[in-house]
Amino acid sequence: MNSILITGANRGIGLGLVKAFINSERNPNIIVAACRKPNEATDLQKLAENHKNINILQLEVNKFETFKDFAKNVSNIVQNNGLNLLVNNAGISHKFLRIGSLQAEPMMEEFAINCVAPLMLSKELLPLLKQAAENNKDLPICSQRAAIVNISSILGSISDNDQGGFYPYRCSKSALNAATKSLSIDLKPYNILAMCLHPGWIKTSMGGPKAPLEVDTACATIVHTISNLACGHNGGFFTFEGRELKW
Repeated sequence: MNSILITGANRGIGLGLVKAFINSERNPNIIVAACRKPNEATDLQKLAENHKNINILQLEVNKFETFKDFAKNVSNIVQNNGLNLLVNNAGISHKFLRIGSLQAEPMMEEFAINCVAPLMLSKELLPLLKQAAENNKDLPICSQRAAIVNISSILGSISDNDQGGFYPYRCSKSALNAATKSLSIDLKPYNILAMCLHPGWIKTSMGGPKAPLEVDTACATIVHTISNLACGHNGGFFTFEGRELKW
């Protein structure tokens, strides 16, 4: 992969993925690390100082009106190379909620950030993904050519829901899964792969201290899985280790 873009890259999984790609055998020539407040992303800034292939851009995923200008900034960075990989990682999760505590606001907020934002950003960056796919037309559908990886969650699986609750998060991730399936069909004629990936339960500010997975270990596995995505993964829902999940 010549160029990749990761949203929510200032901390947690997003920052872990930036580090994992840098340390991988397939360290991309261009890494676009997008985050809401670059000036406060000190860890990411330090990383960029030591690795000149990291380009930090400001992006608030709930401000859809800024996506067009953001896409222009990405285009200026990747130029004629296009964009090989878009990782829609930025997301939000409210507290565990049962039906008696549920309110409309968290439902709407999580749907906007966890589902609508990845879809609209993919739309704005589509010309760059098409360009990368065309530049690598000798390759089959795979992440080395052009791909969209939407970070979902096993909590978005309807079949595996046996605990209830988590309404905002579950529903937003289930919607993201449905949107990704449609993307995989719509973009297949352009040889662009689209899939959902469950990153595992990781020790981040969202995952909490009881999570069994460390960020660095999990993200290294995620990068390995992403690097080996092929046509059979298109439109699918997989764990960070590459195991297929139920919708």
